[in-house]
Amino acid sequence: MAIMSFLVTAWVLSWFKFEQFFIQAFKELFNKDITKTSYYFIFFCFDTIAEVGLFFNGSYIDRL
Repeated sequence: MAIMSFLVTAWVLSWFKFEQFFIQAFKELFNKDITKTSYYFIFFCFDTIAEVGLFFNGSYIDRL
């Protein structure tokens, strides 16, 4: 469920052109071009890492 919330958050932020800001910032910081697909994938990865951290911390069980 939380993975979907991060993807929805990324989608809502895209309404305000945040993905363009993120893509430009990524290009300037790391000198790499990314696409909107990469933008959503990065949000997905951040959430997956957070979910794994919650699982091993024991907090994930409390959220169910």
